[in-house]
Amino acid sequence: MSDTLSEQAQEELVEELEHRRHLRGTVAVVASAIAIAFSAFQMWLAARGFIFEVTLPIVGGIRLGALQLLQVNAVHVTFALLLSFLLFPTSTGRGFLSRRLGRIVPTLRERLGDDNPVTRGAAGLRRGVRWAMVDSDRNRVTPVDGVMMGISLLAVWYMLADFEEIRGMRALGLGFGRTISEVYPFLSPIVDALSAIGIPLNDVSYAFVLGVLGVLLVLDATRRALGLYLMIIVASFIVYARWGYLIPLDAPIIGVLSIPPLDWDSIVQNLWYNTENGVFGIPVTVSVRFIFIFILFGAFLEMSGAGQWFIELAYAATGRRKGGPAKASILASGFMGTISGSSIANTVTTGAFTIPLMKRSGYRPEFAGAVEASASSGGQILPPVMGAAAFLIVEYTLTPFRDVIIAATIPAIVFFFGVWVMVHLEASKESIGGLADSEIVNVHPHLLRGWFYLIPLLLLLYFLIIERLSIERAAWFTLIAIGALIAFVAAYNRRSRVALIGTIGGLSALQFVSFVTGGVGIVSLLTGGGGAGTTPIVALNAVAGQLGWIILAVSFATMLLRPHADAPLLDFDGQVDTAVAKGAKALRRPKLADNRGFQYGGFVLTSMDSGARTATTVVIAVAAAGIIPGVISVSGLGPNLTALIQTVSGGSIVVLLILTAISSIILGMGMPTTVTYIILVSMLGDAIAGFGIPILAAHLFILYFGVIADITPPVAVAAYAASGIAKSDQFQTGVEAFSLSLNKAIVPFAFVLTPGILLLRGVGTGQQVHVIGLNDVTNLGYFVPDVLIPVAGVFVGVVALGATVIGYLYADVSRMDRVWFALSALLLMAPLLLFNTVTGLFGLVGLPTFEPGSFDLVLRAVGAIAFVALALKNRRRSDRQAAEERGRTEMA
Repeated sequence: MSDTLSEQAQEELVEELEHRRHLRGTVAVVASAIAIAFSAFQMWLAARGFIFEVTLPIVGGIRLGALQLLQVNAVHVTFALLLSFLLFPTSTGRGFLSRRLGRIVPTLRERLGDDNPVTRGAAGLRRGVRWAMVDSDRNRVTPVDGVMMGISLLAVWYMLADFEEIRGMRALGLGFGRTISEVYPFLSPIVDALSAIGIPLNDVSYAFVLGVLGVLLVLDATRRALGLYLMIIVASFIVYARWGYLIPLDAPIIGVLSIPPLDWDSIVQNLWYNTENGVFGIPVTVSVRFIFIFILFGAFLEMSGAGQWFIELAYAATGRRKGGPAKASILASGFMGTISGSSIANTVTTGAFTIPLMKRSGYRPEFAGAVEASASSGGQILPPVMGAAAFLIVEYTLTPFRDVIIAATIPAIVFFFGVWVMVHLEASKESIGGLADSEIVNVHPHLLRGWFYLIPLLLLLYFLIIERLSIERAAWFTLIAIGALIAFVAAYNRRSRVALIGTIGGLSALQFVSFVTGGVGIVSLLTGGGGAGTTPIVALNAVAGQLGWIILAVSFATMLLRPHADAPLLDFDGQVDTAVAKGAKALRRPKLADNRGFQYGGFVLTSMDSGARTATTVVIAVAAAGIIPGVISVSGLGPNLTALIQTVSGGSIVVLLILTAISSIILGMGMPTTVTYIILVSMLGDAIAGFGIPILAAHLFILYFGVIADITPPVAVAAYAASGIAKSDQFQTGVEAFSLSLNKAIVPFAFVLTPGILLLRGVGTGQQVHVIGLNDVTNLGYFVPDVLIPVAGVFVGVVALGATVIGYLYADVSRMDRVWFALSALLLMAPLLLFNTVTGLFGLVGLPTFEPGSFDLVLRAVGAIAFVALALKNRRRSDRQAAEERGRTEMA
């Protein structure tokens, strides 16, 4: 369509919003090579663990080495640092500091003249600084970037080559390590010279220097990729770790923040050479184990063409309905949210198609942009993937991933249902219809053409919920499934299908027989391996585990034998087609662009490249954010901080939740949800759980408000991305996006105070809380009042909230009725929030307070009665207006 954004325009918009470089030529190739190597490293870890060993036929096993967790985490972060220094400029010369420094030379010229030595010296210095570090057009890698990349490699090499020394220093302290002169004797003159002028490099170890430089590199990468705001927050915690002891113990309120004195050696050791806290702590470990491989899973699925197929499926399902384009946008964004962890990328990818259609059907530009931004931000709370924060919840709460996605399902559905209700009411209010048949594909042919895109998602759910595999194994098996599936699709056509399916079946049968007779696969059996056979069931399971590889091998062989055969179901993402064309052109063989094997290779490499680039900001975010819990842990601040927070909240859970919500939104403005989650869980998680709230509910509460920050002005990054496509007012788009997501702000209060909405039963922490099972469902005395009624209440409540926000339900809603609708929504969704607030106020003025008891059900009933009465009132008004309109028509 002429009014949709091209893929190049989408890429440029994302680069602009994320402040990325437009790399071209050799540097672009280097960046892609590093990204692909990053993905390959993570794929090996997912498949084989930390032992780098290969087994070859006849030759046997070849062991290349084995890494420790600290080394693996260091390599993981180093890849992200290298890509950060390539993808994000040191400075564009347009920042606050750059603009002020840029005034020096013009001022000197004005006052001293062009020929003055001071002016010439300052101008020369400015040229040197600009050459070294300024990239105003975001298309040039500077010398400073190269130096930082070199230091990153030096730091990780030390981790890999001298781990025994590091292990000793973790017990004895960094002061027991070798000095720079001992490691590099040829640098002794330089070290001595620097020591003579007051930089005592001879008095500190080489490990200490690399640790300091490493932390500084992470801070700079944070500034580039995530902004100055987060860098200052993280750096402030490091400063606090060193000088927090200066806070007087007897100071009112803040005295609890006083900590014991810490020297730089212990701070650097805990921040850089530790896998429990600091840069390489739990958040980075979670990234190594879970986050990256799921981002890669999403990249493979998106590059396969699934993204566009999901968008078209959403339009086929809802496009003809009232307000169909906006409803399709919600579905499409939900689908894309399962394969994309970025609100910005999700908004741009789906919004490029959905926003122009919404505008053309009659929605205002601000509303169209707001719908897309709101729905796209919801991808991070939608199971089964839920973005990176879900995996951190698993690690921090020690909750099985299966339980996390089950608990998160109903609130996520409520959110998307709430946005759906609002766009329906807006369409009814403005008489906006659906799309013409010519603009929508037919559902059944569309499903037949791309039903296989659903297989990876269904497999993921099967592995996680039914088989209960570990997260990393489930992700790895699903990744293999995607690779095999797309290879099969690329090789499949009418002429090849019989041979293709027959060969796959034949090889699987041979493998089965080989396992039954020799206990090994066919290759090992033919090369002299094997022994006692296995049972048929064991053999069948073994063949099922290898089926993906068999399909991949047979399909790729078919592509090589018939490189230009037709592939009617193949529809790669445009980025893959572009990369394949560029690769064929670079090799000076343009016909390769039509070669199926070359196309498939391009798909795999493009997916690996895209996945690593997407993961880079997440890895830098978790590395930087890990410093904060590291400081809290090493300083012993945790218990005192919890006590301070509880004191500030006055012992009121409602006040504490409101403080947490406000902190999440403020802290999350312009920062990834992952970072907001890590920081606030470190500071507030224990305080919330201390009120007897299930720890999973507390963590999901923080996650929800971190997500809301993406669409909350004045720094509503997802809304601004949508605004760029809709050509609407940025601030107003953000305001409307927040309004459409208002239920996302109320539902967390509802499920924290009523855990049955999360399908959780019990109070407190640990084993006392569990996801409800069949026994809980059949216990009607528990299930009906604690689960069924609250869940029904939040669904009906979002309808009342829709009438409040849109101002329409059957007919226009008056201002006073909107107030009553808002009150009924609150009573239906989170009555205990209102109850606890009122009883808290009673306690402040000395009046008696009450336990909730049955007030929850009573208040929900009041809310339901009020909602029904208001809805009937508006329905009668609508009927009356319709009758009057018919009367005027008949008279005319």
